[in-house]
Amino acid sequence: MITNELQERVSGWFAGRLPAEWQPATVTIDREEITVVLTIPDVEVEGTDAARAEARAGRASAFREETRERRMEIAQEAQHRFERTVSWGVAVGERHELWTHVAAPVMTRLRQPQRLVLDTLVDAGVARSRADAVAWCVRLVGQHEGDWLAELRQAMDSVAEVRAKGPAA
Repeated sequence: MITNELQERVSGWFAGRLPAEWQPATVTIDREEITVVLTIPDVEVEGTDAARAEARAGRASAFREETRERRMEIAQEAQHRFERTVSWGVAVGERHELWTHVAAPVMTRLRQPQRLVLDTLVDAGVARSRADAVAWCVRLVGQHEGDWLAELRQAMDSVAEVRAKGPAA
């Protein structure tokens, strides 16, 4: 479980380590990975939404190339310090890109009714495989149950705090 203390330590370290012009950054962590999404200034482009989208894509691409060495140096330091892979992304206006990220395998055992759900998604062309269908379902739950998941995480943090106050084993 990722505690609030660990999230604060990691976020604080990146706030102190990242150059000021790369701030604000959003730092998200799990058991395997730290994802740092940098917010860079939006583009000033007149014209269609398509032109603006392409300008944002160009700005993101240029930023990625211009900052690669420095990002890799910072990532290497963080990986040694926190024992997690560091992944990077950028937000430019409404455009959000992840450049690198971990796709961690997850094993599960499903009974036939659950497998039939996955097979229906595959057969309908919603997903390419059962694994893709599981990922699709997880994204859907994350989108529609965000408040509930946030409340659940907060409750888990409270349990961790109570455990920490208890007797040592």
